[in-house]
Amino acid sequence: MTQEKWGQLRNKLLKAVGKNNFTTWIEPLEFQELQDGVAVFSVPTNFMGNYVSQNFADLILYELNTAGETVQRLAFKAAANSTTRPASVTDEPKLAAAAAPVAESANAALEDLQAAPLDTRFTFDSFVVGKPNELAHAAARRVAEGGPVTFNPLVLYGGVGLGKTHLMHAIAWELKTKSPELNVLYLSAEQFMYRFVQALRERRMMDFKHLFRSVDVLMVDDVQFIAGKDSTQEEFFHTFNALVDQNKQIIISADRAPGEIKDLEDRVKSRLQCGLVVDLHPTDYELRLGILQNKVQQHIATYPDLVIADGVLEFLAHRISTNVRVLEGALTRLFAFASLVGREIDMELTQDCLADVLRASERKITVEEIQRKVSDYYNIRLSDIIGPKRLRSYARPRQVAMYLCKQLTSRSLPEIGRRFGGRDHTTVMHGVKRIEELKTTDGQIAEDVEMLRRSLEA
Repeated sequence: MTQEKWGQLRNKLLKAVGKNNFTTWIEPLEFQELQDGVAVFSVPTNFMGNYVSQNFADLILYELNTAGETVQRLAFKAAANSTTRPASVTDEPKLAAAAAPVAESANAALEDLQAAPLDTRFTFDSFVVGKPNELAHAAARRVAEGGPVTFNPLVLYGGVGLGKTHLMHAIAWELKTKSPELNVLYLSAEQFMYRFVQALRERRMMDFKHLFRSVDVLMVDDVQFIAGKDSTQEEFFHTFNALVDQNKQIIISADRAPGEIKDLEDRVKSRLQCGLVVDLHPTDYELRLGILQNKVQQHIATYPDLVIADGVLEFLAHRISTNVRVLEGALTRLFAFASLVGREIDMELTQDCLADVLRASERKITVEEIQRKVSDYYNIRLSDIIGPKRLRSYARPRQVAMYLCKQLTSRSLPEIGRRFGGRDHTTVMHGVKRIEELKTTDGQIAEDVEMLRRSLEA
């Protein structure tokens, strides 16, 4: 092998290990000779030779063999004593596995490395946009356009059923459609971990490293699952660095902000936080209603003869507020049931068909909790919320609290009135109606109600 050929291989190694690792460990290597299947390199110190042997030997052997050379192992000659040091005995099994057949195994593994299946329903066209998710949607759209990487990584986080996976699939579909030449890899963190463990067990780490560093767009869903898995986190960290150094796009989803994921290494948290981190907020009533209306159009294509009565969608949007998947599943069940019994989808059928879902989705928020939250929010005493004072500074927060009790609990108006100092149910009804009117005309009241609702449902 010539010095020129080694120089070309160094460029490939730079892309594989990233700039920092390359500068520290690979760049100081000087190729000396290739004899009897042993590639000899000169290194500044024995320590460097040991480190490269343990951490990069597989990758160097892989690149040498794929370039047409026949190399079974590496040896390092330290400049200080000019003695040739072969790779340690403990490395022999790894190095033996990294001989000539590695090129064929890498090609085979590349064919096996299929992305997780994408759901055809999860596209941008089917994603309903509202205030809680508009920023996440805009960021996902921007990444899906391809072109120069503007923020890396893009991290989408939020609770269950808020649309993270939908957006991830939508990005993948868009990239595959607009830029079919790109190598887009979408998989869950659990799949990443499984492939890593499998590569360790089969002594094919060089294949694993090469394949994951050769993608153009890496998408990892539910990254919180690698928390506490030290070896997987370390490999994820190095893969992340190598792809960022090559200006490749990384997209991550998690169930909470990176800084709040327990047992996630600080260096991984730091890396995830260096890009654009976007929160998908819990859905509001308007967004849930929009999702239901969108789903109804899809179901009507399947059940064209079914009729859905006024008020049913609004009822479901109010009652099932925690999880969009549960909401969509409830609607699917409703249409299937109505089709089987041949009835219109009215309130009676809805309550009969979805009795278990509605019971499970009953809000557990209490009147007392709402009263405490509202008094804290407006910086007034709890006794003033419940008491008889009619000053505007107390009356308006009291009406907000009554409105939230009506929306977020299953308590009747008379019972709510009793919890507010024994007030009549007509007083509660007036307070609820007044806040409903002000929400459309007073931006501050609308914002206060929304902030309190999110805080209570969090």
